[in-house]
Order: sequence, then structure tokens, then C-alpha cells
Amino acid sequence: MAAPPAPTSSVESTLLVLRALSSVFLDCREPHVSLPRHSIVAFIVAATFFMENLDATVIATALPAIAESFGRQPVDLNIGITAYVLAIAVFIPISGWIAERFGPHRVFTAAIAVFTLASIACGAAQTLEQFVLARVAQGIGGAMMVPVGRLVVLRITEKKDLVQAVAYITWPGLIAPILGPPVGGLITTYASWPWIFYLNVPLGLIAMYFAWTLTPRDITFAPRPLDLTGFLLLGGGCAALLYGVEQSGLGHAIAPSLAWVTAGIALILTAAWHMRRATHPLIDLSNLREPNYRVALAGGSLFRMSINAAPFLLPLTFQLAFGMNPFHAGLLLLALFAGNLAIKPATTAIMKRFGLRRVLIVNGLLCAFSLSLFALLSPAWPLAATLALLFVSGLFRSLQFTANNTLAFADIPKPKMSHASTLFSATFQLSIGMGVAVGALALRAAMSWNGHAEPALADFQVAFLVVAAIGLLGTLDAFWLKRDAGDHVTGHNAKSEQAAHRS
Repeated sequence: MAAPPAPTSSVESTLLVLRALSSVFLDCREPHVSLPRHSIVAFIVAATFFMENLDATVIATALPAIAESFGRQPVDLNIGITAYVLAIAVFIPISGWIAERFGPHRVFTAAIAVFTLASIACGAAQTLEQFVLARVAQGIGGAMMVPVGRLVVLRITEKKDLVQAVAYITWPGLIAPILGPPVGGLITTYASWPWIFYLNVPLGLIAMYFAWTLTPRDITFAPRPLDLTGFLLLGGGCAALLYGVEQSGLGHAIAPSLAWVTAGIALILTAAWHMRRATHPLIDLSNLREPNYRVALAGGSLFRMSINAAPFLLPLTFQLAFGMNPFHAGLLLLALFAGNLAIKPATTAIMKRFGLRRVLIVNGLLCAFSLSLFALLSPAWPLAATLALLFVSGLFRSLQFTANNTLAFADIPKPKMSHASTLFSATFQLSIGMGVAVGALALRAAMSWNGHAEPALADFQVAFLVVAAIGLLGTLDAFWLKRDAGDHVTGHNAKSEQAAHRS
């Protein structure tokens, strides 16, 4: 079955729409407009972040339909997901150098163009091989879009506005994995699978236009040579680690999967050893001496692993243990989405009132607790109770996500933002990919322990407890933070609070 041709539209009409939209945003240069430039650019980066993360999960429910059009088995299409994630993992480490070499304005715009064109190629693919190549190109574009876009925002944003800018950028990382499965199922059921990718075209054109028009062109960096050894070691290590964990989660033989994981860890450690000694390292690891940044990377990675496992396990629970169809199971996850959005207007005020350290500790514990409550879900629960738990969990997830990302860049000087953003993006992508794989691995281990050939409710309960435990471990790092960690970006005054408490 041949895929339908890519959608076409009037170039003249598209330009008119873009000009009309830009007339609103371009006025942000004038002093009478209250919306600052960093907020506009943050919205653009958020849109690209949304596209990147949505395309990582949206094809999951469309795999059978895509496989049928290629005349292949659905299991063969797993490579379409793997190729995309691995391409992002490999090319994120070099994104900072490319942005410094060619300018973040050009690279950010070009990355959106590559991602958009690759999306068209995915929808128009006639064979599995063409589809995989297009997904790799998509991954390369995605690897450049978000880290470079985040770098631009961090460079043009004052510390006092950092919380708001980070909040704008990070919400798609929570929403896209939740919307992906139901959106993919809806499009595949009522249209055809190529439209999953064609929907990126109008979004990509709009984002590309605004990126070229509004992204500052005067951000410059001192040129430095490419650390090719560091790129090969770190990119290869990330790919091997992610591939090994993913293969183990898919139930493949444990020995080859463990070999890939071991090789990945060894390559990453070797890359770190090399970059600490290189004159011009691919990534300057001196940022790890900053306690706030180190906690955001270490504990934050464990937290992101736990929260990204939940959107993978929940739809399976609703389908295999509750007997729901894929579309209805995906719709329930919209309660998480609602919780994510509901807390956003209050995140800045909460962090200002209580401080980053207290938010990361208390809210982190509540987040892990809400994940553990998923183990109590059963078909006997009233629908309202299930939706309420999902909604409340969404509140905690969103607040923790924003607080952690704010902490990461609170004390990084602007000259070091490029290296900090690149390393953070690499660990971010690894933790997302490993979260899904760890969730799958926990489920398979529970099935083996309980002697089940097919997943049962008891197996999902064990998997949720494992995921909650990982989230709990991710909270422990926050106890080592200073009481005033990040106060200069949140506006919280720990000393005044302590004085008021004593009085």
C-alpha cells in the first residue's frame, strides 16, 4: 500500500499567514510591548522541543499500520523508534560546537529545516529502509534544535527571568510523551499514518520563520577546534548505553544487552577522562564543580527516568490489565497533561515562596509517592478516582521538572552556557530513553518473578514500585543543596524566612 503524497499548500498564502503572525511578535522589539524577547524565543524553542519529543512516542500506536504499508512485521518497525532516539543521543554532544562554529541563529533555523524536511521524507517513505534513513535525519535535526535553542534563551535571559524562561521551554518535555500515543492512535485510526509526520510541516515552517526572524544574530563565541576524539567517544558511548538498555527492556538476550551497556559506560568514562585533559574539549566538564548543576544532572536524571517510565507503563496497564482499547487508554493520560498545565501558572510563585531546595525535596517525595500509588490502581477503582490520581501526579511531575531545570543553570556563567546546555541535553535525552527501557525491564522482571507469560496486574504493580523507588533516589541529592540554592533566580529569601521563623 503506497503512502499518500506529501501535502502541498500555496506558498503565497503561507507567507501571508507567517507575516501576519510575525507582525504581532516583531513588535516585541518596541519598548511599549511588555512581552520580552527571551520569552518569545523560549516559546519558539518550546515548540521545537514539543515536536522532537512528540515524534519519539507518537508512532508507537501506529507501528502496525506502518508495518502493513511496508509489507513487514510490526516488530520490525521498532528500529524506527530506536534509530530516531540513537541519532539524537549521538549528535547532541556536538551540537554546542556546531552552534559556536556557525552561530546559534543559523544552526537553530537550519536544524528546524532539517527536522521538517525529514518529517516529509518519513511520511513519503515507501520502504522500511527509506523510513529508517528519514528517522535518522529527523534525529539529527532534533539533536541540534533543542540544545541550540536552549543555549540562545540562556544567553539572552537575565538571571531574574530564568525561572520563567525555563518553565516555557520545559513543559513540552512532560506533555509530548503523554500526548504521543493518543495522537498517534487518533491519526492512524481516522486518517493515515503519514499524517503523523506531515503535521510537523506547518509547525516547522512557522517555527523556522520565527527562528530566523527573531533569534538574535549577535551571539558570538570564541572559535575552538573540534574535539573529534571526544565526539566519537561520547556519542558512541551514549548510543551503546541507550541501545543496550533498550534491548534488555525489549526482552532480548541479557548477555548481548549487558555487553552493550558495559561498552557504553566504558566509552562515556573514557570520554570524560579525555575531555578533562584535552586543551579544547568537546564539553567543558568544569561545570560539574558547581553543586547545583551537579545535583540537577545526577538526581535530575533519576527523576526524569522515573517520570518517563510512567507514560509507557500506564497505557499498557489500562489495556492489558483493565481491558481498555488503545485509544481510550491513551485518553486517560490526558489527566496527567491537565495536571502539568494546571500547576504552570503557580510554579514561579511556589519556588519563590519556598525556595528550590525545599521544593525539590518535598515535591520530589510527593512525586515518588504518587508514582507508588499507581501500583494500587485496579479496574475496581471509580474512573473519577483514577483521573484524580493522574491529575495530582501531573502537578507534582511538572513542578519538579521545572524546579530541577531551573536549578541546573542558576549559577552557570553565560560564557559556559554552551557546554552546560550540551551536557544537560545529552543526559536529558539519555534519561528519557532509559526511563522507558527501565520501565519495560522492570515489567519483564516482574513477569519472570511471578511466572507470567503475559503481563498481569501484579506485574505492573511491581514495575510501578520500582519506578517510584528510582524517583525517590533522585530526590536524595537535593538534601545536600544549600538552603539558599538558586535564591537569586527565584527571588526566595532563605535568610529572611529563617529570621521570621525564629521570631
